[in-house]
Amino acid sequence: MSDSYSLLILPGDGIGPEVMAEVRKIIDWFQSNRGMRFDVSEDLVGGAAYDVHGKPITDETMAKAQSVDAVLLGAVGGPAYDNLDFSVKPERALLRLRKEMDLFANLRPAQCFDALADFSSLKREVVSGLDILIVRELTSGVYFGEPRGIHSDGNNPENEGGRVGINTQRYTSGEIRRVARAAFELARKRKNRLCSMEKANVMESGVLWREEVQWVHDNEYPEVELTHMYADNGAMQLVRRPSQFDVIVTDNLFGDILSDAAAMLTGSLGMLPSASLGVPAANGRPKAMYEPVHGSAPDIAGQGKANPIACILSFAMALRYSYNEGAAADELEAAVERVLAQGARTADLMGPEGGTPIGTAEMGDRIVAALSAG
Repeated sequence: MSDSYSLLILPGDGIGPEVMAEVRKIIDWFQSNRGMRFDVSEDLVGGAAYDVHGKPITDETMAKAQSVDAVLLGAVGGPAYDNLDFSVKPERALLRLRKEMDLFANLRPAQCFDALADFSSLKREVVSGLDILIVRELTSGVYFGEPRGIHSDGNNPENEGGRVGINTQRYTSGEIRRVARAAFELARKRKNRLCSMEKANVMESGVLWREEVQWVHDNEYPEVELTHMYADNGAMQLVRRPSQFDVIVTDNLFGDILSDAAAMLTGSLGMLPSASLGVPAANGRPKAMYEPVHGSAPDIAGQGKANPIACILSFAMALRYSYNEGAAADELEAAVERVLAQGARTADLMGPEGGTPIGTAEMGDRIVAALSAG
């Protein structure tokens, strides 16, 4: 019997509660069939929290998030909240969770299941077997640097409109080294290859990034193969020959762009999980939040059409990175692959040949059945 694993579930808005219900089935299966024990609690986040508390996340919920082994979040937002003040928009809950939990390393896998290779915008032979992990620095860089804002440009006669927008790209050696270490650790558990991407040819922060990643390699991970690449070339290479990459580490801005580009190589956002990891807690497990890449999809919310696989695979990442249950994560991912190979498709995975899609709950049931079948 394993130790009890604590998990805070935050279903959120739109399709969040629907896909999270399918994760509950997976959790129940592992408890009943693999001797795992999960201490699961649930709370409100995003618009659902605003409706009850007038804020997208409460201090009490934040305290819970800080105390558990992992947080699993569904989705936040929707048109009902578009006109709220910026300070209480549902998305502010995500920023607060990331900031206060200090979740500095965002993990975005781009894995192409063979049964879905034809859904990619690239040729099957280019994406077949694709398995990339992008590690994005999440708490610094241009999104957080100061000074920032939109200001008057004074009496500059050459500036029509008279305003200037400012954002500052800022990184410290420590911020770069800690996300580099996270990426090297992940690379060591995979194919022992890491590619670091920046713009050292035009940005001083890129020069620092390259130097510090190289320092971590030379002093701590010399056995890992390290290469450097300019981020714009990296974007081109992801489309040209994605199989050349295994683990990629990059900054906040470039990671935002490159991970979305890599995501579309797989064919559907409904298939993509993510993890955001921080420093290890007292028990050695990192602060962590897991969430599907897709949004709240309010247009299909409550209709049983949502694809739960991204949320289920996010839980697989929690098994791997928070609970050190790699074999269980492999088992769950293999079950998903078998279900897809058998032709099960939610509406977002329907190809031009047509057919009848299955619903959210049935997809969850089939994955549970595939786990049982082994």
